[in-house]
Amino acid sequence: MSMQHILDTIRSFDDILEIAPDERSEYPPLAWGDHFFYWSPDGSVPREQPFATLVTKDYPGDSASNLAPAGRWRINIHVGRRRVDELADSGADPADADVVQPHPLYARQGWVCAVVPGERSTGLVLHLLEEAHHAQRRRRIRALDRTSGIRDDHMP
Repeated sequence: MSMQHILDTIRSFDDILEIAPDERSEYPPLAWGDHFFYWSPDGSVPREQPFATLVTKDYPGDSASNLAPAGRWRINIHVGRRRVDELADSGADPADADVVQPHPLYARQGWVCAVVPGERSTGLVLHLLEEAHHAQRRRRIRALDRTSGIRDDHMP
């Protein structure tokens, strides 16, 4: 699966806010070329972590996926702590491509990842992205309900 296919899929979800830092943005050069996705119907950056990120390079302290060679990238998806073990191949090497596995740094916070998803992992990756989008939507609507008293009876 191409990076563009993953990006196009996430962009097709409702109420997406994508932050894609580049040289024209206020974000540091380290983040340029990466993508951060939130459910945000009003277009503002939520006070929570994104539901998914797509990174195109190794970060300081996060190089186990070996993203330095050309053509390597990693999709990171928040699935919740309980689901990491049931979904991810914990025996995989963090640099293995086309495997859904615990995030090398953030598995304990409920993140899984896949380096260059391919034939084996694409279906699961797309499913998890959709689930993560809906989960963030549900969390944000519940938080709004608690603070504003407004109910969304159409919440999935």
